Amino acid sequence: MSDEQIMDAEVEPEEGASTVAELDPETRARRDAALRHVRKFGDPVLRSTALPVERFDEALLDEVERMGELMHDALGIGLAATQLGILHRLLVYRAHIEDPLTALVNPVIEWAGEELETLEEGCLSLPGVHVDVGRPSRVRVRARDAAGEELVVEAEGLEARVIQHEIDHLDGILILDRISREQRKEAMRAMREAVTAASAA
Repeated sequence: MSDEQIMDAEVEPEEGASTVAELDPETRARRDAALRHVRKFGDPVLRSTALPVERFDEALLDEVERMGELMHDALGIGLAATQLGILHRLLVYRAHIEDPLTALVNPVIEWAGEELETLEEGCLSLPGVHVDVGRPSRVRVRARDAAGEELVVEAEGLEARVIQHEIDHLDGILILDRISREQRKEAMRAMREAVTAASAA
């Protein structure tokens, strides 16, 4: 999978993209180090509702920069502050490799299209889990940037999916909550196997 595909809101890999197993040792080490900062399933913070950001200061800019670096090193394209144990309504994402890093502070989905699209998603907080999730293919989101300036983002496709996935995190919602009970059982089994394999490595 490419950087664009190995993400917090994972989707089907592009044809010909490399998998995690094919990463060079340096990239794999950097990814493993970044993932150690990400809270995993079972941590109560992942079920917490993040609080609105009220101070737009140097500390917030530093937080955004750190989140962007961790997301990049983890080969992700989206990361919510709650995944790092920080209860701020803050997320960062880069839906495509050529895009700049975008930070959304206090994001609110103002509008979502009626057309739903189902794609495979994974989550840095749920190792080994990949499930099909249906989401609106287009959304309009109102937020602020890290400097406090108001933003309106009209997103579609992968960008819309990533934003929705990360806003879910800010509300204590995981992709496990958006699938059937049977799918959840399979996902939990896959996660246990992934954790066991990682421990043995």
